[in-house]
Amino acid sequence: MIDARDTESLCPVCLARIPARRVVRESGVTLEKTCPEHGVFSALIWEGVPEFSTWQRPKIPTSPPHIGHPVARGCPFDCGLCPDHRQRSCTIILEITHRCNLDCPVCYADARGMDGDDPPLSTIENWYAAARRAGAGSNIQLSGGEPTVRDDLPRIVAMGRQAGFGFIQINTNGLRLARDSRYIRELKAAGLSSVFLQFDGTDDVIYNKLRGRDLLADKLAAIDACAKNHIGIVMVPTLVPGVNDHDIGNILRLAVDRSPSVRSVHFQPVSYFGRFPHPPADRDRLTLPQLMRCIETQSAGRFKASDFTPPGCENALCSFSASFLVMRDKNVRKVGGTGAGSCCPAPVNAEIGAATAIASVARQWAAPPPESTGPEPACNSCDCTTHGSMSLDGFLQRARTHLLSVSAMAFQDVWNLDLERARDCCIHVMAPDTRLVPFCLYNLTSSSGERLYRP
Repeated sequence: MIDARDTESLCPVCLARIPARRVVRESGVTLEKTCPEHGVFSALIWEGVPEFSTWQRPKIPTSPPHIGHPVARGCPFDCGLCPDHRQRSCTIILEITHRCNLDCPVCYADARGMDGDDPPLSTIENWYAAARRAGAGSNIQLSGGEPTVRDDLPRIVAMGRQAGFGFIQINTNGLRLARDSRYIRELKAAGLSSVFLQFDGTDDVIYNKLRGRDLLADKLAAIDACAKNHIGIVMVPTLVPGVNDHDIGNILRLAVDRSPSVRSVHFQPVSYFGRFPHPPADRDRLTLPQLMRCIETQSAGRFKASDFTPPGCENALCSFSASFLVMRDKNVRKVGGTGAGSCCPAPVNAEIGAATAIASVARQWAAPPPESTGPEPACNSCDCTTHGSMSLDGFLQRARTHLLSVSAMAFQDVWNLDLERARDCCIHVMAPDTRLVPFCLYNLTSSSGERLYRP
């Protein structure tokens, strides 16, 4: 054992709050905790380079609005947000349906088929008002279930724009977008900024395992439809070891080929919600450093692990990101910032980090100017290659339209939950009663499937 740092977590069996430690060993970093009733639990949270010690960042917290929900038991049982929370909302998720036109084995939202009633427009209008009070200026994601099963989704998007939210995104499997051209035109006209597209791989073998059917053709058609209507596309792979972690390089190559319509690839290593009576093994997890190294290896070094930086908004152990300029020859250049590596990193101001994250997501994940998505003019200079020189004007012009962001978010489950990370969360779900709940806590379940927050 080299080092240990104290935090808190929950018992995976009874959901009691218990002490926990981040234990640093030569083999990796584990979160270890003991419930007096249910025993000892351990989960791998970091492994290999970049080193855990160089990645973490001290943070100067901010105080998000506390809008009056009662506080009785303390974190994580009184989210509202409660006064212990250390970061404001950057993205607020509104779950506008529990229905879904797929039946995926892997589902954060526990979608329940096509039966059931959706929240009425009056309720959603109230959610927008609550979001404005608690997180003015935040980005909005409309989710579910599958939000496109609602015929009135364009109206819901328009309501959000009228409520003062400048960036509205839908979290979707893309099936209806691929098949209903009128619907996607209506979404664009209503003010939709971006599509957060479930995109698990470039092979239908993957979709059959994770989603139960062939879906690749629909995914590609959805990308084409969004590109045609100038809606920004974020490809979102849920990565499951042994299922699609070998396809990371192919996903990145497709994103580069579809730039600038594809604005980002946002990887999400699988989290274990629902009924899991036994802790997931370390081999069932993909940690952030493992993912960074997979990106470098599978892209043959086009995207390097050293390119990626910790976040300035959420906790450093939650995510990584980098931006790349896609050149005319489909090579990429890292843009801005330097990777982790400092032994004495400067403190991060949470308020500044939140403002920066909100603005950068809205700018990067929205569509580029329409003229940038058409056929490129013939290249008459060496500016098209990563090996030739590029004028400053040429660089700035291309950066305005052809940036591709690559990022990842490591959501927590009950086995690896670190309450210090949860208190730094900036992605909040609007509960039906207008409480704002950090995403991981909202979706958290015990090993038997008991929910902490989700209805």
